[in-house]
Amino acid sequence: MRAMIMDALAEPLEVREVAEPAAPAGGVVVEVHATGLCKSDWHAWVGHDDVALPHVPGHELAGVIVEVGDGVERWNVGDRVTVPFVMGCGDCEWCRSGNAQVCPDQQQPGFTQWGSFAERVVLRAADTNVVRIPDDVSFEAAAALGCRFATAYRALTGRARVQAGEWITVVGAGGVGLSAVMIGVAIGARVIVVDRTPAALEAARRLGAEHTLRAGDTDVPAAVHEITGGGSHVSVDAVGSAQTARDAVLSLRRRGRHVQIGLLPTDDGMTSMPMARVIAWELDLLGSHGMAAVDYPEMLSLIESGALRPQELIERVVGLGEAAAMLATMDTASPAGMTMIDPRRA
Repeated sequence: MRAMIMDALAEPLEVREVAEPAAPAGGVVVEVHATGLCKSDWHAWVGHDDVALPHVPGHELAGVIVEVGDGVERWNVGDRVTVPFVMGCGDCEWCRSGNAQVCPDQQQPGFTQWGSFAERVVLRAADTNVVRIPDDVSFEAAAALGCRFATAYRALTGRARVQAGEWITVVGAGGVGLSAVMIGVAIGARVIVVDRTPAALEAARRLGAEHTLRAGDTDVPAAVHEITGGGSHVSVDAVGSAQTARDAVLSLRRRGRHVQIGLLPTDDGMTSMPMARVIAWELDLLGSHGMAAVDYPEMLSLIESGALRPQELIERVVGLGEAAAMLATMDTASPAGMTMIDPRRA
């Protein structure tokens, strides 16, 4: 099969032929029809994640099962499926309680194993992790759920428990940030979006953001407090830097809730936060790490009904070769939405 191969950290990636994978016991092999290009893939490429080389990135995917391993009970060849980017072991206390997203023995395509920037990918513990795609949901829309959209959905509904009428400040209008905008609007929240690029802010406005602020041109927390009359009820850092996290937290009103989605890589693994404000105003700091397969049905039903439309976040579809060049620029590029890869393209 053709795959995008990472032979060294932060070096050009090569698309070449490699051996096809075989389905392990309890797992399946999926022919990839769509896979998202995400900044998390860039983090792995530069070495922020511990990956074994040579490596194939890619963790947001959808496709068709082409091989089923021994012991799989729920799935058959030909099934249209997707998967969360965190695959639980299926046996631990967290998996049994429906929280596979924090499984200590988790596997992650594109990080702990070869991922979906290839014509085929292995999905382990399929009966726990694989999700059926409804017939009227496209592969591209389903792949968009695997990381960014599902992460934003659980961050707002499961972690922050956003209510209709509440103010949300979303810092960063890339794939996950725009997903948060769409979900927030569907919930009935009032959304403010912060980004550095006009195109991203315009995309946020199209999706229903009431206010947009250009980062660098304004004091973000002060502007949010003025717009909302005291600060947002919920803030989301969808970028992942000390500055964006700080701006998001300081944008909150008293007893507000902050959800950290963007990764915060630092040399010592620690990131400063305005803890004096957190203590004095009794703010909640919440992490969100994807969403387990058992939580997908509610989100998929909203997509089937048209209340949520992740396909509108997809800006372009490219092949593996073009994607290999794009991945290296994701720290400086400012895409307004998602790039989807079809590995079957020449």
